[in-house]
Amino acid sequence: MTHDLPHTWFSGGFFQVPVIAVLRGLSPHEAVRRANRAWDAGVEHVEVTIETPEAVAALTAVVSAASERGLTVGAGTITTTAQLEAAAAANASFTVSPGLNEEIVAESVRRSLPHLPGVATASEILRAKALGLTWLKAFPASVLGHQWTKAMKGPFPDVNFVATGGMQAATARAYLDSGVSVVGLSSDFATDQGASAVQRFLASNAARPAAAASTHNLLTQLPL
Repeated sequence: MTHDLPHTWFSGGFFQVPVIAVLRGLSPHEAVRRANRAWDAGVEHVEVTIETPEAVAALTAVVSAASERGLTVGAGTITTTAQLEAAAAANASFTVSPGLNEEIVAESVRRSLPHLPGVATASEILRAKALGLTWLKAFPASVLGHQWTKAMKGPFPDVNFVATGGMQAATARAYLDSGVSVVGLSSDFATDQGASAVQRFLASNAARPAAAASTHNLLTQLPL
């Protein structure tokens, strides 16, 4: 069997929307409700954390709801290969970890299951790159701060960062502007108002390239 290599994971426009919903510690019913809020707001990818065996039921429920929309779901807080096995059994399409574990990466390669490990230092990024990984989770992002990403993009311009941990729609823009590719939002999806804030953020983000292109065109038409 041919296995996908780490450098191909999350490539080809997998993250076309710069927001992933992270759902943690919820009942299956509440997890599905928040996932639906995220999808309705324009978010494509949802991560359900499975730090306890009981949380797998929530993952399974969200995977089922996502299949009705033709969407995929990831499993988060993967810290052991046993959790990776549980995620695969629940039909998760990718997994996320708070740290970098070579054994989990190797098992993910064997299963052809894309894995997004967490990093917080340059040394961890070097280890990840040595394993062929080009998409990494900056965690905890709210503690690291958006300047961390800007600093790391200097020596590692080919690395794509997903910033999660304490993130909100109100602060997401600063992280994207600093070089983050995707932000992970959680508490925003607890209410309809929070989900609406995410929807407005995504709309404003989509409008930025068009506005920049319009400004560029205007400037090029001005007489010198």
